[in-house]
Amino acid sequence: MQVRTRHTPAFGVARVILGPGEAVQARGESMFASSFGLTEVGGGRKSPSVFTAPKEGGWLDLAPAEAGDVYPLEFDGRTGWCVARQAVLARPASVRADSWPGLQAMFGAEHGFLEHYSGTGPLVLACAGPVDQFQLAAGELISVRPGHLLAYPDSVQCRLRALDPSGQQSIRTGDGLMIDFAGPGTLLVQARKSR
Repeated sequence: MQVRTRHTPAFGVARVILGPGEAVQARGESMFASSFGLTEVGGGRKSPSVFTAPKEGGWLDLAPAEAGDVYPLEFDGRTGWCVARQAVLARPASVRADSWPGLQAMFGAEHGFLEHYSGTGPLVLACAGPVDQFQLAAGELISVRPGHLLAYPDSVQCRLRALDPSGQQSIRTGDGLMIDFAGPGTLLVQARKSR
């Protein structure tokens, strides 16, 4: 699977190019054009569709429902990534959502505002604004509001804290919280806050 982007960062479109018989999981409503012969299975309001190329291969164009950027995050099979919940536009079967002890330690039994992915290949992300990348040196510290966080590798150290300990906080949405990161590593943030 290959990904090519266009119309970024304001109205991003991802063209997903599939080999013969190759499949990709994506939000069904995000597909607006494809090469002839692609099949779509599943989908609906809450579940993604699986698009499969015919024997000669094919492509599909995906765009998020809201204006913003699309960003292909390449997985190398060695490092997993924590990704903002609802940010995944498309993924091959070789990139899987899984449980990771780091998120369980951060959120407990609750479903927080992050999901963990691992595997190989491109994970296509959709976000509210242009993607900004922070390269953290060893020991460098940075704080990010959860609504702007897009993704970070699970090798980066982080902690969740309340902005105001006496104020309201939500593990589910990240409201009232801040995440502190310590390098080395890469952080992906979105310049506009997700709704």
